[in-house]
Amino acid sequence: MFEMMTTPLLGAPLVADGGIPWLTLTTFLPLLAAIALAFVPKQQFNIHRNGALLASLTTFLVSIPILFNFQARIPVAEGQPFTFQLMEGPIEWIPSLGITYTLGIDGISLWLVMLTTFTLPIAILSTFSAVNKNVKEYMISLLILETGMIGALVSVDVFLFYVFWEMMLIPMYLIIGVWGGDDRIHAAVKFFVYTMVGSLLMLVGILYVYFKTDVNGAHSFLLTDMFAVVQGLSAQEQIILFAGFFLAFAIKVPLFPFHTWLPLAHVQAPTAGSVILAAVLLKMGTYGLLRYAFPLFPDAVKLFAPYIAILASIGIVYGAIVAMVQDDVKKLVAYSSVSHLGFCVLGLVAMTPQGIQGGMFIMLAHGIATGGLFLCVGILYERRHTKKIKDYGGVAKAMPIFATFFMIMVFASVGLPGLNGFVGEFLAILGTAQSKFLWFDAPLVSTIGEASWQFQSMENGTFPAPGQMAGPEYTALAFAAVAASGVIFAAGYLLWMFRRVMFGPLTNPENQKLRDLNGREILYMIPLILMAIHMGVFPKFYLSRMEPSVDQFLRYMDANVTAKDTVRVERIDSSYVPVKSLRHDKGEEAEAGQ
Repeated sequence: MFEMMTTPLLGAPLVADGGIPWLTLTTFLPLLAAIALAFVPKQQFNIHRNGALLASLTTFLVSIPILFNFQARIPVAEGQPFTFQLMEGPIEWIPSLGITYTLGIDGISLWLVMLTTFTLPIAILSTFSAVNKNVKEYMISLLILETGMIGALVSVDVFLFYVFWEMMLIPMYLIIGVWGGDDRIHAAVKFFVYTMVGSLLMLVGILYVYFKTDVNGAHSFLLTDMFAVVQGLSAQEQIILFAGFFLAFAIKVPLFPFHTWLPLAHVQAPTAGSVILAAVLLKMGTYGLLRYAFPLFPDAVKLFAPYIAILASIGIVYGAIVAMVQDDVKKLVAYSSVSHLGFCVLGLVAMTPQGIQGGMFIMLAHGIATGGLFLCVGILYERRHTKKIKDYGGVAKAMPIFATFFMIMVFASVGLPGLNGFVGEFLAILGTAQSKFLWFDAPLVSTIGEASWQFQSMENGTFPAPGQMAGPEYTALAFAAVAASGVIFAAGYLLWMFRRVMFGPLTNPENQKLRDLNGREILYMIPLILMAIHMGVFPKFYLSRMEPSVDQFLRYMDANVTAKDTVRVERIDSSYVPVKSLRHDKGEEAEAGQ
């Protein structure tokens, strides 16, 4: 039997200084709204639509203080890869199991939370004319999904993270399976099976690390306590555990060859489902790699980094080539996600400041640009009820405002300088080219059945000894070159699609009758256009809040990878000083570092 909680979860103060618990409010407002809508009669469509929109807008407004209260430069947690701010908890939830309610945010999760709260009102507004069946259940599913996504991003307790991670699965399964296209059941089941298999493997890994923790003789799910286990794991343990975590997150990205569920899910999902899937849900995979898989098992990451980079590079080219031959405009955009997120994974695994910041920026830029593309496809589908490229042509003549918005989203996804897609891809390619982490200097053991794994040491920190390996410095350059070719492919398939849909003679009578965007559609497209431009022109606004967290993460990786100094951190800031971990006594002053 579980022990009774010594500190009631709802009765304990969330914030030690009595401040406003912005993270809790942002996380659970959508869920509370969903519960309220559950009591509204099913036939009240307008109440459900407007109530869900109001709830999502309120959540976005409540999340803005998180951004304003976030400090880019603060003392860092000693020996930890992350320093969390706006902490709420830890509050005992299930004391006998070491489970707490603990929320926090840093430069890695900040913009993903803002992207989630920014995207949901747009997605909900896009459904007003598109969804007329089971509107109540649809809006409730979207709101529950928002709570799951935000909760997963702000959880500092790993058990709590897993609860929110699984919470995301059911609403998206229903959104695809109930409101999707003709093959929606197949798409929903495939999405569910892929995600669940990865999640269960990750759960096994979480429990293994949990039983390795020791906090005053008890086990703990607190993320900071799990990081303390890193040095005690053998190389073989890291390899096996990393494989479980990596598979769960690689499926979610999805990384080649675990991507096969994504195009089907995108094509069958309703427009709002595709927008949320592209904008936020896929980023849970890349976020999970950076937050959990990489810092928990640094030696395994060093071992597998070149092979992960190979999969990412294949995904970049494969996704682009397959997108190029599609005759379905929505499937083309879906395969473009496989290609773009290959850039993201490649940047993250490069373990350079530019690479990781580029990968994180791609998460945001892809959410805006590809989310906007799916909205544009949805607008066309609502009018013509076809996604076949051959059924269009000359649409710009009938829909000039739509053509302008669609063009900006295409250019943003292509990576045109001045728009958001360029910054992240440029940084990811640059960081990959400069990476020493991707060299094949830590080969897998060659003897089958050998008990230990060989981690080859490196001389002089960054470079292998002369003659140790033939031309390893060209490995990273090769990855960067492949990634750069993906930019060219993206320009090819996206611009070709745009030309065939928008330009040419307007001969099809069905296209001649198309009406341009209405006020509601303009209203939800304009924020995405403005964000694409702002991120492209003022990237420092976003990068400056990521930078300290990225540098702290790289210092941690440098200190914990067996082959020392394989991670190069180029920026050293004197404002970074160590403080105690989350488990210091309340009221005790943070210790100043060296």
